[in-house]
Amino acid sequence: MGLSWRAGKRVAIVGAGPGGLSAALALNAKGYDVRIFERHQAPRPLGGAVLLSVPVLAILRQYGVDLSNFGSYTVTQFRNSKGKLRATLPFNPVVEKQFGINGWHYGVLRSSAFAHMLKLIPEGMIVGSHGLTSYNDKGDAVILLFENGETVEADMLIGADGVNSVVSRQAFGDAGLFHAGVRVWLAWCNHFEGIPANVGCISHSRTHQASFFPMLHDGKPGFEWWVVEASSPEAPVPSDPKAYITDIVSKFADPMPRFPGHTDFSTQMFRWEVYNRPSLKSWSKGRVVCLGDAVHPVSPYAAYGMGMAIEDGYFLAKYLDGGDLADRSVLRSAFGAYEAQRVAYCNHHVEFARKLGRVFHHLPAPLAIVRDLVYDNTKLLEKNLSKDYLKTAEEFSMALTELHVVAA
Repeated sequence: MGLSWRAGKRVAIVGAGPGGLSAALALNAKGYDVRIFERHQAPRPLGGAVLLSVPVLAILRQYGVDLSNFGSYTVTQFRNSKGKLRATLPFNPVVEKQFGINGWHYGVLRSSAFAHMLKLIPEGMIVGSHGLTSYNDKGDAVILLFENGETVEADMLIGADGVNSVVSRQAFGDAGLFHAGVRVWLAWCNHFEGIPANVGCISHSRTHQASFFPMLHDGKPGFEWWVVEASSPEAPVPSDPKAYITDIVSKFADPMPRFPGHTDFSTQMFRWEVYNRPSLKSWSKGRVVCLGDAVHPVSPYAAYGMGMAIEDGYFLAKYLDGGDLADRSVLRSAFGAYEAQRVAYCNHHVEFARKLGRVFHHLPAPLAIVRDLVYDNTKLLEKNLSKDYLKTAEEFSMALTELHVVAA
């Protein structure tokens, strides 16, 4: 394949999603020999648009992604279904200055962000049509066994193979996946007039969330929008999604009712039944470590799934720092630092997102009425967001001094 494969430097990554690509880019920059094994013939980015936060953008910038026309920064507002403002997610001017990036969230089509990363991957690093069946950690190396009968020996194995991870299941047992109680209809469309620039809105009725954010798609302005509703594994799927979603958003304030008319539901709308797993205390075992959805699948209420996977890859490489992978003490030390950095932080966001899903979609009607009265007439939602989301996010950002462009 034209790439070196030196003992002590061999890193096998299973899964060519955003987390796998992030780990590959970061580890390659640290001098490791990297192969990404993907079960499909070529990587296939799935889903619609995503929101990426400033630290994630700074990591992508360090990898070599040009941010000048990458995404659209957004002021995030929280409103009720009638349009009443409940809270605004503030920017931290110190974070903006240190990173040299305006705002906090940027909207971008998942396939566009993925394509930017994919362009930076050296030719031959991704090996397609290699679905992993199992691995054998021999102590001094790890052997990967693939569906096509091939085997590969590596010094370290990274499981970045998603919510149904083969690597994670062998390392930690059955994931115990459970339905998170919500379904997401995730869509995007081209730009249309009548919406203020750089403003996104997350709005709730008694039973639904309907939201939109500005985004860029291949440098062109557009919108990502979505609907969240209560669901279960047994919940029926509407036979006419466009009519179904159009009816839901018709009960929300402008501009939500206008989005279906600008969206091709056959190519720009994706249904996502959200599954989580019980939080793990460790993501590594021997010469094996996991990241992203393989160990922390997250509800869309975090707006952070792709971002956390990208961060995972960056931090894993940061703590390995070019060390000799043949030395198990190097792996133990790096994995320990990686888990100390990521496990509690990611689990917090996953659990907070799941809590919000229950609060907004599964309260009995009398409690939902009280919830809305409180959120409409107090600062409680703003306080909860500041305590459970902004505080940890800002502390995390301030600590990433190596990605700052201006000293604190």
